[in-house]
Amino acid sequence: DGGVVMSAASNCRLIGRWRIVEADLWDRDYLDLVEPATITIGADGRGEIAFGALQAGLDLEYGRSMVFFTWEGFDEMDDVRGSGSAEMLEDGFLEIEFAYHLGDEATLKAVRETSSTAC
Repeated sequence: DGGVVMSAASNCRLIGRWRIVEADLWDRDYLDLVEPATITIGADGRGEIAFGALQAGLDLEYGRSMVFFTWEGFDEMDDVRGSGSAEMLEDGFLEIEFAYHLGDEATLKAVRETSSTAC
């Protein structure tokens, strides 16, 4: 197609549901506070992330080996938003750079959920 915009299909290794297992700012107990911490990367430009008390929707843009996103959601009762990216590492982990608007930045690591297959 020659276009600059990458489709999800070219990047389908990232598509699916990932279990967040590690973060540089928080311990595992906090990550799994409400439910098991996960990020879901959809093929339709949408996704979601949940860890700690945060639940947010993602707007995705697909790059060659990573996705970029803006996110918006709730942390307890507070409206929160920010941006980030997710990149597949050579060891099979997904590395997520996650930034709150005017706030903390965190690096999270996730592993593919076994029930979620690459396309």
